[in-house]
Amino acid sequence: MAAKSLVIRTEVDRAGKSHDCQANKSHRVSMGDLRLKVRNGRSWDHYCEECGRKILQRDIEKLQTLLEFKETI
Repeated sequence: MAAKSLVIRTEVDRAGKSHDCQANKSHRVSMGDLRLKVRNGRSWDHYCEECGRKILQRDIEKLQTLLEFKETI
């Protein structure tokens, strides 16, 4: 049986051009900045480092709760 994963394809890379963060339009990702890149269907969503860290931290906390293997509902 193949191993399953709850984590979708996610990467950290450098922006090839400047653009707005997809979580907060007031956050600007400049060319060469590190960003969080998350697969969204056939395309990618890109987040600035600040928002990316918040997203990752929130998901780590969710996974830690699930690891306790208690009912969540």
